[in-house]
Amino acid sequence: MTSSATDQASSLQLLIWLSPSFPVGAFAYSQGLEWAVEDGAVHDAATLEAWLVDLVAHGPIRADAVLLAAAWRAADPQAALAVNELALALAPSHERRLETATQGSAFLRAVAAAWLSAPLDALATALGEEDIAYPVAVGVAAAAHAIALRPTLAAFALAAITNLVSAALRLGPIGQSEAQAIIARVAPRLEALAAATEHAGLDDLGTCALRADIASMRHETQYSRLFRS
Repeated sequence: MTSSATDQASSLQLLIWLSPSFPVGAFAYSQGLEWAVEDGAVHDAATLEAWLVDLVAHGPIRADAVLLAAAWRAADPQAALAVNELALALAPSHERRLETATQGSAFLRAVAAAWLSAPLDALATALGEEDIAYPVAVGVAAAAHAIALRPTLAAFALAAITNLVSAALRLGPIGQSEAQAIIARVAPRLEALAAATEHAGLDDLGTCALRADIASMRHETQYSRLFRS
């Protein structure tokens, strides 16, 4: 297979794995955005875009990118498990931990069943009944299938943004045209994020999107909810 054909096959794998139809249940989670809409912090296109930009620059999307990169570079299952333990410990709320663990486990099962890979089988064996964080599962799977890190990071971040924009559409503060315009404006930031985190290490972890963390905590007791986080 030529290099071009290999790159195309890898791109298709990423499109499949990170599409809304992949069976990880991403549609059920809003990462606290539902509470932010209820609270009024996010109430139109401008406030939604500002919220998303903060998640990319200072929040969980950036942290997940660093964790994904570390998992992608993990030399063996034990190294991946060490990254995973940290990823789960860093979840800022019960719902966010449930979100990353549920999606990560579903992703690993689906990929391992349809795209056979000895490294993924070894990781599943090492995990046993333990949870796996979503970015860790994606990073290990991409490495196991020789998919380059930077496009994986960009695709993962884009999937996170489009899922949150989809959640905002269901919650009501924006319409379809505004949704696509927001994605178009945020997309260059995702390319920059991928470039910045491609060589990042675990020492580069850190977030300061405190309102998003608080939103995920407040969502746990929100009276009426569409989403699980």
